[in-house]
Amino acid sequence: MKKTIFILALLVAGFVSASKAQQIKDGQTLDLNGIAVTFNIVNKESIDVKDQSFDRYKVVATVKNNSQKSFNVRLASSTDLSAALKSKIVELNCLNATGARLTSKKLDVGMKAHTITVTYPGKDKDGKFVSQTMAVVAGYYFDAGQTLQSDAIFIVPKGEAPQVSVRSLLQN
Repeated sequence: MKKTIFILALLVAGFVSASKAQQIKDGQTLDLNGIAVTFNIVNKESIDVKDQSFDRYKVVATVKNNSQKSFNVRLASSTDLSAALKSKIVELNCLNATGARLTSKKLDVGMKAHTITVTYPGKDKDGKFVSQTMAVVAGYYFDAGQTLQSDAIFIVPKGEAPQVSVRSLLQN
């Protein structure tokens, strides 16, 4: 009984989040609560995969923070994997993408990583103590006025254009 309720709750949550998705076309810009999302097709070519014809599209998503606030995700520890999920800004899903030839069906645009340089004591190959440095990701950020881009390859059936929906993943 508990499993059934849990599965039902997951389905309802998935339906609610999917219902927030909006269709976006090539060259169009959508405003998602102050976040401008632009979708562009950069390149199109026809390909054959296992005796079937497909259209291959290289696409770019551009996200600009037009709101007056910055978004930050701080890492609780170096093993905080949930922060990477929370750092996603928008998700673009290509509804008719095949995923053939290891191509994408969706495109995520995420925040920039905030890296810091850490100095720590260590030993060299001769056993002497030396200071060593390494870059560490401390969190992620998306400042007001900042623009970010991400790209992907979508393969769709021949003669079809990518049917793309976009939804915000930002948590206020």
